[in-house]
Amino acid sequence: MLFNETKNKSIIQTRHARTAFQKAKGLMFACKKDFDYCLIFDMGYESKYRSSIHMMFVFFPIFLVFLDSNKKVVDSKIAKPWRFYSPKAPARYVLELPEKYENRIKEGDKLIF
Repeated sequence: MLFNETKNKSIIQTRHARTAFQKAKGLMFACKKDFDYCLIFDMGYESKYRSSIHMMFVFFPIFLVFLDSNKKVVDSKIAKPWRFYSPKAPARYVLELPEKYENRIKEGDKLIF
């Protein structure tokens, strides 16, 4: 479960992309109607380059959240298909959520999962 500690609210169920294949695939070729969870990527350490993502073969917009090692939100944005995204500050975790969750997480919030 993804929990916003700053606002004291539960947000959504989570799944982790743990293997290299899961991290490379992400949401490629997924159906929007089946995407009702938060996909979490742990990049191992904070970096702007390593936490960059692509939206190739993701056919619908998603809400991206970038977290530092303390799970504090350093950047967030709506990501559109066929584009590349990097956080404005180094991030360790990347969260992919349905775009309808955009108003539940803001920069500076601390998240727990």
